[in-house]
Amino acid sequence: MEDFFTGTLGISESLFSFLILPLMIFFARIADVSINTIRIIYVLGGRKATATILGFFESFIWLMAIRQIFEHLDNWICYIAYPAGFASGIFVGMIIEERIAYGKVIVRIITRKEVYRLLAFLTAQQFRYTHVHAEGPDGHENLVFTVLEREDLDDLLSKLKDILPSAFYTVERVNRAAESSTIVQESTRWSIGSWLRSIRRE
Repeated sequence: MEDFFTGTLGISESLFSFLILPLMIFFARIADVSINTIRIIYVLGGRKATATILGFFESFIWLMAIRQIFEHLDNWICYIAYPAGFASGIFVGMIIEERIAYGKVIVRIITRKEVYRLLAFLTAQQFRYTHVHAEGPDGHENLVFTVLEREDLDDLLSKLKDILPSAFYTVERVNRAAESSTIVQESTRWSIGSWLRSIRRE
């Protein structure tokens, strides 16, 4: 690779060593970790083929980056570019994860007020829900469970703030959901800490 830049393109060795190479390692790490984020999303969603293909490209990019590190062990800037790319990749990956909004979430809504308007909205949007009459420390509570696509979450929360601004709600990622009641939904709490632990290469 160095011969291509210095010989073919006529770039000086110092420019390659102290600018181009560190930038290549930096962006390679961003791509590597970002792909890792997307791969985990599809792993949790059960998309085996997609996750496998992404895993191949993730490993390939990482291999190319670490190869350049070992070929230029005397270049201290590469030691900064590598972890900087890793950290930036986490940030970029989280942005991509938010944009993709892949998968399902379960929303639990608790309120003492009537939920007729909320249930009408869920019905109009064809969201599956369960309404439970419950008792809390302050008396009667309405408890509503609904499972929906993550891309529809913002619409639901916006409507909820409009009709029940004082309602308490929680949102949790769902690994698997089925229309049939014979299959139990499996939920996963995917925190940032667990996501970081899944990345083996730092």
